[in-house]
Amino acid sequence: MDKLFNLVALLALFIACHASAQTTELLRQNIQNLILTKNADVGVSIIGYDGKDTLSINGNKQFPMQSVFKFHIGLTILSEIDKGTFSLEQKMEIKKKDLLSNLYSPLREQYPQGAILPISDVLEYTVSKSDNVGCDVLLRLIGGPQVVENYLVQNGFKNISIKINEEKMQSDWDLQFQNWTTPKAASEVLTAFYYNDRKLLSTTSHGFIWKAMEQTETGKGRLKGQLPEGTVVAHKTGWSGTNKSGVTAAVNDIGIVSLPNGRHFFISVFVTNSKEDLATNEKIIAEVARATWDYFTGKME
Repeated sequence: MDKLFNLVALLALFIACHASAQTTELLRQNIQNLILTKNADVGVSIIGYDGKDTLSINGNKQFPMQSVFKFHIGLTILSEIDKGTFSLEQKMEIKKKDLLSNLYSPLREQYPQGAILPISDVLEYTVSKSDNVGCDVLLRLIGGPQVVENYLVQNGFKNISIKINEEKMQSDWDLQFQNWTTPKAASEVLTAFYYNDRKLLSTTSHGFIWKAMEQTETGKGRLKGQLPEGTVVAHKTGWSGTNKSGVTAAVNDIGIVSLPNGRHFFISVFVTNSKEDLATNEKIIAEVARATWDYFTGKME
């Protein structure tokens, strides 16, 4: 009787796994159909709850990060705060000469003459508002972009390159490609941050950057674009603009999406080498996120 029970249990497990694999493959097909007709290269990495239901398309390809790297900068800054090197309340001076006119900066608009602000404020501007001035000020504080890459390597993350700051990245179109990640690597950092299984951050620091990402103001038409109203998404965007040849190097969004059952999925979508307009590039990301949402909520057709 025990042997028969075990056989039935194994058969049921096989059927369930086979059905899950078929469903995951259907999601892959749906996503591939979404991007098939687009004049762009798209990379996708999806990780389900507890690391299950993983899927990637061009997951090992290098994509320029643009402002996505501000999430990684935030992790690095907060890890140093946890060590006692800095504190969230510590004041830092942003001088007028730091407020470069060619950099996107809500902070400059708010403080055109410069300001003395706590690190917490500058970090919120950098992550939630994607402020480039705040980004570079923070990078100078910790010793430059290489410190961020070193932090990631020391914590076991691979396939991420962070070499230059925003000022340098915005000065020459070709330089942006020095800051890159693979979609799989981006999702791996998201999952490690969420579960904190590598003890990346203290509870306080974890909550701080989670809130900052949840309040992200950029890219409303990307991951959140087609999700049900009120869906909580903690995410970070990136955008390169378009060059004179009509090519967009980066329209990105990586994030953690909350599901109705209290669980989450992790998703990284990168669009590069695109000759589509911004609305179309953002719609690609929104449609991929919606297809993934439908998969995890059992609504996929």
